[in-house]
Amino acid sequence: MENLKIKDSFLKDKQIVLGLSGGVDSVVLLHYLHTHYANNLRVVHCNHHLSKHCNEWATFCKNLCAALNINYTNIDIKLLKKSNIEENARKSRYNALSRNLLKYEVLCTAHHKNDQAETLLLQLFRGCGVAGLAAMPKLKPFGKGVHYRPMLNIGKIALLKYAQDNHLSWVEDGSNTNTNFRRNFLRLNIVPKLETVYKNLTTTLLRSARHQSEALQLIQDLAKIDIAKNQLISGEQLNIKPLMQLHPYRIKNIIRYHLKSLNFALPSDKIMQQILDLLFAKQDANPLVNWGAFEVRRYKNKIYFLDTQATKNQDFCPYYEEFKDIEHFSIRYRTKGQRIRIHGKQHSQSLKKVLQEVGIPPWKRNTLRMYYIQDELRAMECIGYMQNDK
Repeated sequence: MENLKIKDSFLKDKQIVLGLSGGVDSVVLLHYLHTHYANNLRVVHCNHHLSKHCNEWATFCKNLCAALNINYTNIDIKLLKKSNIEENARKSRYNALSRNLLKYEVLCTAHHKNDQAETLLLQLFRGCGVAGLAAMPKLKPFGKGVHYRPMLNIGKIALLKYAQDNHLSWVEDGSNTNTNFRRNFLRLNIVPKLETVYKNLTTTLLRSARHQSEALQLIQDLAKIDIAKNQLISGEQLNIKPLMQLHPYRIKNIIRYHLKSLNFALPSDKIMQQILDLLFAKQDANPLVNWGAFEVRRYKNKIYFLDTQATKNQDFCPYYEEFKDIEHFSIRYRTKGQRIRIHGKQHSQSLKKVLQEVGIPPWKRNTLRMYYIQDELRAMECIGYMQNDK
């Protein structure tokens, strides 16, 4: 969509969810969406509780939606970390929106042309690579649906004119003038000075972001080719031997692509080098590289990627399904020095040896479920049935 006078063909027949802050940008988008897609629209407001006016803003959004007869949801967000508030608030907001989004719904946010230009500059000053400099994509998978930014090619001046022409009301967030936040510092202090020298600065920066987006597609395509040609992926693991045959820059590209596919935060250059070093660790070593909640481990000839804060969902296990409803059923876990006798074996074996032979990574061994009926071990997750002499 290049202007607000026409319908957006992408949104035709879509179930739309608008992230509404109450500011002028999101209010303009609300008016536009209600004008063209009123029957397919609902609204979500995230209250971060960071301002003394936050409840007033939530009430404004609720009343605005009530006046337009639009389904409204308020999500209260409590930030656990007080450092880097701007980034933590953004992450918490998108996590909440992702959980709220239903299958096939489209989350729309009011990012516009000037936001995109500021994002490119912020990423540049952070030393980001191609992925960062591609800035914000117009469309991407998100939760159970997609995230769409319909106004990404429309400038702030056009949004303000639309708001005035349609006599819209909105709230003003005082923190938008706080230059301690880097985006505000860029918007208020740096971009106006650059615009005195570089005409059409915003349009030029958007063109650069589009170029970087195309370059990102190319390097992602290269990663897909390398992965398929060299058979690098087994489940969520990477096979080390064929990976090590490639040049380091292609290995990095593959790892970044794989981390992105797993929804992991991308590591810094320093951490990425540690991951490369991990490839060359001794086979009997159990090396670990971590950043934030994410871990990369090597075991035998594979690299494992772990999110330590991910919800611990129990994968389907046929042995569990078989025994769970039997009387006196219980789940237990490995104990030190334990021995087991697998079905078909004449003698018991050290559980540690069995786990090694099967290839269970060391960090996973203590989490495997062992299924007991009374005090008799009947089966073990990933291992199989136990010998029953009765």
